[in-house]
Amino acid sequence: MVSYLCRNNGYKSFDLMEDDMRVIAGSARRLPLKTIEGMDTRPTTDRIKETLFNILQNDIEGCQFLDLYSGSGAIGIEALSRGADRAVFVENNKPAVDCIKENLAFTKLSDRAKVIANHVSSALNTLEDRHQVFDVIYMDPPYNRELEKETLMRLSDSRLLNENSVIIVEAALETDFSYVIDMGYLVVKEKLYKTNKHIFLKKLVYMMGTQM
Repeated sequence: MVSYLCRNNGYKSFDLMEDDMRVIAGSARRLPLKTIEGMDTRPTTDRIKETLFNILQNDIEGCQFLDLYSGSGAIGIEALSRGADRAVFVENNKPAVDCIKENLAFTKLSDRAKVIANHVSSALNTLEDRHQVFDVIYMDPPYNRELEKETLMRLSDSRLLNENSVIIVEAALETDFSYVIDMGYLVVKEKLYKTNKHIFLKKLVYMMGTQM
């Protein structure tokens, strides 16, 4: 039986089932995470999350992590649990923002996290004004609305990236990313799942520089 932090700052207990969302590894390993209902905040399954972080295992320790369209915050929290130095969560949905803050408090990771309750475009402007640079930028926008295309365009000339930064996009399996080369990105890896996929991108100008 696991005690879990509720929105009213009380606690409830429940049996942690195999399909419940939880932190997979690190300092908060096996702690359950709260999720909220609704397709716009559809959580990444634990199995997909584990695959993602196996791919990123050499990039997380000590990194600056940006979690866009954060939903419940599960991806950024996993990064913090695995040793990311700091994570910034960007989410505009008020119930989701509350959920992120509660999950951070429950996992005792709030001190290395910043939650921005705003639209992604506005949040990116704020972060640039603060001269933030991120090693890993993850985004999981609502599917089939081309929000990932809009965000990638915004990031294409952003000061939030450096030569080692990697961008990961979670999207529906059928989502077309053939346009990214015209934005100056190179697809360095693509991981397909049953109904969705992860696309790993780096800025082409930096990739070309490393080959010269």
